Amino acid sequence: MMEIANVSFPEGFILLGFSGRPSLEPILFIFVLGVYVVSVLGNGIIIVVSCMDVHLHTPMYFFLVNLSFLDISFTTSIVPQLLVNLWGPQKTISYGGCVIQFYISHWLGATECVLLAAMSYDRYAAICRPLHYTVIMHPKLCCSLAFASWLGGLTTSMVGSTLTMLLPLCGNNHIDHFFCEMPLIMQLACVDTSFNEVEMYVASFIFVVLPLGLILVSYSRIAWAVLKLRSAEGWRKAFNTCSSHVAVVALFYGSIIFMYLQPAKRNSHEQGKFVALFYTVVTPMLNPLIYTLRNKTVKKALRHIVLENCGFGGTRGNI
Repeated sequence: MMEIANVSFPEGFILLGFSGRPSLEPILFIFVLGVYVVSVLGNGIIIVVSCMDVHLHTPMYFFLVNLSFLDISFTTSIVPQLLVNLWGPQKTISYGGCVIQFYISHWLGATECVLLAAMSYDRYAAICRPLHYTVIMHPKLCCSLAFASWLGGLTTSMVGSTLTMLLPLCGNNHIDHFFCEMPLIMQLACVDTSFNEVEMYVASFIFVVLPLGLILVSYSRIAWAVLKLRSAEGWRKAFNTCSSHVAVVALFYGSIIFMYLQPAKRNSHEQGKFVALFYTVVTPMLNPLIYTLRNKTVKKALRHIVLENCGFGGTRGNI
């Protein structure tokens, strides 16, 4: 009985990742490490600035803080293990580490989908209902939307990941990817996975397709409202209000759609690894850049905090 248990649930997994291209691994190591450091610093700065500056205590930055914390957590659940595997000949991850990785990545991936939908509703309220914005997006609603995002993601992860974890693998422990992902674990199972697949499709519809639908509805209403504006200033303000969020949504959903709509061929699978590398490592780094480079409010708040902490606050106030 013990032998069966050991075969069904291996002690560890081998993450093949980019081992088929050994000459590329040192380059990827440097690239991933650099991007990870920038991602953590950038998202960390957004969290600190948004919490310290009272001018940023608004619904938009409340959701942005949640997104930044989520991005740090998501990349941290994947990148350290990826760096270890890129650096040395060992491509292994423990069974427990793999389970934790796909629990967390599934949780945070689903959470981000719902959170982006909540942010699109905030943008809709800001543009289409500006006079009632503070009444609609009151703190209690913002907290409820954020809580629902995190709880919903956690719930679907607990259900789907637990069902996947219970599948017997019968000695199969080679994962042709650089991190543990639920569909790839299901492919290793030596039993029928139809029920797990149905659950995964239902969860994908609820936590990926429906939020995307809500985002599209919100922005269709925004586009209709903007088209009614006759002033160039109104168009500019609407663009500045929505452009950052639209860019983040396009990066997130664009990479997911591109990866999962590819044909099931070997070269497509290899391309899928690089697309997955983009949305797990690069996209979390781009998010703070997108929200800060064109945002004068954030840059002004950051400059103010830096000057104050460097001891120039009083000097600047006297000038």
